[in-house]
Amino acid sequence: MGKEYRAKVFKSGNSLALRLPKALGLKEGSIMVLREERAGFVVEPEDTPKKIDISGFAGKAPGIRLAPREDFEERPSTIAAREAARKAAGQA
Repeated sequence: MGKEYRAKVFKSGNSLALRLPKALGLKEGSIMVLREERAGFVVEPEDTPKKIDISGFAGKAPGIRLAPREDFEERPSTIAAREAARKAAGQA
């Protein structure tokens, strides 16, 4: 059996809250799941999918080319900035 901790239930607004000891190593803002079982309650961290940073993979597979992005239209601000740059280059 693991270590035993004591926690105090207190009123927070119209709800009850359970203050967990810092020694548990939980991070602020983490989401916990509270499940009622026959012997009492079980509190455990929510299973959150891990995020993977794929930015480092760009250019790592020689021979693979990115597909052209034709599935969206440019922003009007991007078009206006390009036109302004062309006008400024023509007048300079």
